[in-house]
Amino acid sequence: MFKKSEIVGVVRNLNLGSSVAELDGLLESARVETSVFADLLNDKVDLIPGTKGSGKSALFRMFVDFLPSLLLKQNKVVIAHGIEKQGDIVFHAYKDQFEILDEDEFVSFWCIYLVSLAHEQFVKGKSFQSYLKGATQEVDDFRRACSKAGIPEIKAKKSLSEILAWTLSVLKRIRPKLTYKLPGDGGELGLDLLGNLTEPQLAVTNGGGSHTLPTDISNIRIALEKILQQTRLNLWLMVDRLDEIFPRRSDMENRALRGLLKSLRYFSSDLIRVKIFLRDDILEQIVSSGQGFTALTHVTARQADTLRWSEDQILTMIVKRIYANEHIADFLHVNSARLNASLDYRREAFYKIFPKTVHRGKNQSTTLGWIYSHTKDGRGVVTPRDVIDLLIKARQKEQDDLGSDPTGDTDWLIGASAIIYGHSELSIRKRTTYLQAEFPHLWEDIKKFIGGKTEYDDSALHRVLGKNWERVAEHLISIGLISKSVRRSGNVYWFPFLYRRGLDLSQGSASA
Repeated sequence: MFKKSEIVGVVRNLNLGSSVAELDGLLESARVETSVFADLLNDKVDLIPGTKGSGKSALFRMFVDFLPSLLLKQNKVVIAHGIEKQGDIVFHAYKDQFEILDEDEFVSFWCIYLVSLAHEQFVKGKSFQSYLKGATQEVDDFRRACSKAGIPEIKAKKSLSEILAWTLSVLKRIRPKLTYKLPGDGGELGLDLLGNLTEPQLAVTNGGGSHTLPTDISNIRIALEKILQQTRLNLWLMVDRLDEIFPRRSDMENRALRGLLKSLRYFSSDLIRVKIFLRDDILEQIVSSGQGFTALTHVTARQADTLRWSEDQILTMIVKRIYANEHIADFLHVNSARLNASLDYRREAFYKIFPKTVHRGKNQSTTLGWIYSHTKDGRGVVTPRDVIDLLIKARQKEQDDLGSDPTGDTDWLIGASAIIYGHSELSIRKRTTYLQAEFPHLWEDIKKFIGGKTEYDDSALHRVLGKNWERVAEHLISIGLISKSVRRSGNVYWFPFLYRRGLDLSQGSASA
């Protein structure tokens, strides 16, 4: 039992971090090591798919911000990475140039881009010069191969923007002259994009499909492998934020990302791994676009399981974030060592903050179970982002309530009404930031359900959506807006709790 007047400051200082990985100050101290984390750490996977908000960017950031030193020391792995913090602005600046590249040219683009990352972040990286001392000849050979391909050697440190400029400078069929003003005082990049581009092309056949790659890319990869052999190192090239650099659901995005996936089989080797973090809906889109994908088996051979979070993992994430604050742990007499060692103790610590149930009465689910079921989408996926957003709003609501009336006692720091409020705000937010923002092509159909019921049969869905209702329903199921069940009476389609408040749905069947 707490006096409300005594816990106002405690609630104010509850910190759940941020649902956006780039802004999350608790990502390292409160990390949860899922099976995908372990598989990636042990180099078992190269393609990491997941729903938006499932933790792809958080996983990416763990490896590029917090683990490079450990991986270099223990596993002899060098981490280099591209595309960060809401994508790279130059990708958008060069939209017109990307528009005219076909899929094969995008394969070349990604190979050259990855080589450029290796050049800047490994070969020229200060952290690796002691390793490279014994590979002087191999480094010189690598630089000569890069120079032959038109990748300039600039002694100053290059930004990701300049790396991209490198890449475009060696591609054909791009307008001869392009000038781009870098942000701030970064100066100007002027590229003669058709200069000195007469290198022969090499037809490469692999797995039944053929591709045309610049001959020099193969030579560069071989030279890079010789450096790695000499230094006894491995190189991981990691790429994230791929849903933010090309127009969504555009033909350009399809060509670009198919080209990236196809480049894996030409660039990756036992010593070089390309690790790609990609939304599962985009992956499904680009491999099922009706164009065929002869390299699909090669791509999926090292694909991780789609990122999913169990109820216990969500519990671990919540308590690790809350009790990362030593003052909160001391106030509630929570032992950090026990917290890390015991799931039962983590559950006990959770209920020092929250009530046992959200609703009163018999046979009610636990608060943790309620949060988990109410943040689950139609595919059964619960994301850390949604849970964190719910709890941040709940904490804000509790803080406001305590501030307006700090009298009396309470058994918890964040109560049931605040949790319900947090869920309501999350649902409304999902409508605007996910349904409307991510799927504008489906919004005209989605908004037909606003103010409706939570459950529909075939005939009711037909009435709402019209003659193409089955095709539309498949799309709505694929994005997790609705779920489909087969019963004796026929098909039933229902909206998960996650979207009910946001779409102003009332409990019940539209079929009745």
